[in-house]
Amino acid sequence: MNALTIIERYYKKDSELHNILINHSTDVMNKALVIAEKHPELNIDTDFVKEAAMLHDIGIFFTYAPSVKCFGIAPYMAHGYMGSELLHELGYPEHALVCERHTGAGLSLQEIIDNKLPLPHRDMIPISIEEQVICFSDCFFSKTHLGEEKTIEQVRNSLAKYGERSLAQFNEWCEKFS
Repeated sequence: MNALTIIERYYKKDSELHNILINHSTDVMNKALVIAEKHPELNIDTDFVKEAAMLHDIGIFFTYAPSVKCFGIAPYMAHGYMGSELLHELGYPEHALVCERHTGAGLSLQEIIDNKLPLPHRDMIPISIEEQVICFSDCFFSKTHLGEEKTIEQVRNSLAKYGERSLAQFNEWCEKFS
C-alpha cells in the first residue's frame, strides 16, 4: 500500500488542502514513530503506523471547514467515519478503524449522544496499540497551526469538552507512552 497514492486520488497534489493534510499527517506519524521506538515492549507495527497515520484524516475533504481549506458539505466532526467508509471501500479495513477511532481520545457512544455529535451512534474508541498511538499523537497537532506541537496541558484543555472519559484516557496514554 502507498498512502500518498491513495491521498492523491482525492487531493490535488500541491493544493493547499493537500499540503495541510500531508504536513499534519506527517507530524502525527513522526510522533507515533518516536513513541514506537521508545517502547519496543509494545510491539507496535511501525509499517502500519506509517500508513495509517498518513491516512487517518483522509475524510476531511468531505467536510466543511474553511479554516483548513475543506469545502465539502458534512460537518467536520464527520471526517473520521467518512474516511473510514472510504478506506473500507478501498479494501483497507484496519486503516479504516484508525480513521473512525482517532477523534479526540476516541469517542464513546455515550459521549456521542451526550454531546449531540453528528456521528453514527456507536463506540469509536481506539482499541489496537497502533490505533491508540496514532490517536494520542494526533491530539498534539492541529491543521490550523501546522508544525506546532501542543503541550500536554493544551491537549487536556481541548479534550475537556468531551468529558471525563476522554481526559482519563489521555492521561493513561501519557503514562503509557511517556
